[in-house]
Amino acid sequence: MKKSKKLLIPAVIFTAVFLLQPAYTQDKQNDLSEYFVFEDMDMVELGPKDGQEFDVYVIGDSSQSFTEKRWIKPFLLNRTETTYDLWYSVRKTAEDMGYKFLNPGQEGSRGKRGAAPTQYGKYQPVTMISWYDAVIWCNALSELYGLTPCYTYKNQVLKDATETTRLDLAECNWDSKGFRLPSEEEWEYAARKTKNGFQGGDIMSGQADENGKTDFSIPEEAVSWTANNTDQTRPAGTAGTPFESKAPPKPGSGNPNGAGLFDMSGNILEFVWDWMANYRPSEPGKRCTGPESGSQRVSRGGSWSVYTPFCYAGDRYSFDPNEVYNYFGFRLAQTN
Repeated sequence: MKKSKKLLIPAVIFTAVFLLQPAYTQDKQNDLSEYFVFEDMDMVELGPKDGQEFDVYVIGDSSQSFTEKRWIKPFLLNRTETTYDLWYSVRKTAEDMGYKFLNPGQEGSRGKRGAAPTQYGKYQPVTMISWYDAVIWCNALSELYGLTPCYTYKNQVLKDATETTRLDLAECNWDSKGFRLPSEEEWEYAARKTKNGFQGGDIMSGQADENGKTDFSIPEEAVSWTANNTDQTRPAGTAGTPFESKAPPKPGSGNPNGAGLFDMSGNILEFVWDWMANYRPSEPGKRCTGPESGSQRVSRGGSWSVYTPFCYAGDRYSFDPNEVYNYFGFRLAQTN
């Protein structure tokens, strides 16, 4: 498993420990307290190691008609999808700082839009947000950490999700240490990376051994929440964990993929930076972030919904960046 960097949200955003209701008994409080200790942000180091400048793999291998070689530079990716708890805390603070969102988001697929996080729903992934909302939110989180925001238009930091034309023309500063969406090449690298190689793109992320060889002794439902085993989103990182509806599993208790990441297949569809296009050759050793313009942004990973059933590590979707559904979300990335 890759090393990770656990980030502590500044105290101004939210308190780390949830205060339980007094009506619970002490024993019940102890049971629930374990459930609520969870790292919303646990950034996993990915990319080359042993002092190498980049790692190389073939994007689209075993899954797409067009494939290309990609050179991956060091980056960080959050171990889980962005939870509603984290989203809500940052959004509320960001709005006080002058940021503007199109959509307030909700807890998973069945939450109430814009409502405060609930006890058992807070670690559901945020949904019902657009690509524009996610980009603006990343800039706000960067500012809260004192980091240079990644997304700008004509050298101005983007803070308003309603300014969709400016966001369509936005530039990403890939050298900034601020928070951002992963590029598509980073996302697929993370979905297919194993300890000693790469799995194919034609299976669920995590359905392989440490060398990347397909392992069908690992059932799809052990590593993913899809329409085959759920009718809604589930708490972050719980695929493969047995549970009852009245006793949801602890977030992060499920089965990660070969890179130590949860839910890279299923649960929610994840936004990435790139405009949709066939894969094209890139200059050796250079980062590839897709075409400069387009009409739809790429999303990856599939989801719990019957409308996005293709959840293999190499499957691709694309949507207008203004679209909003209860199976859309994202996870954080940073340049390392």
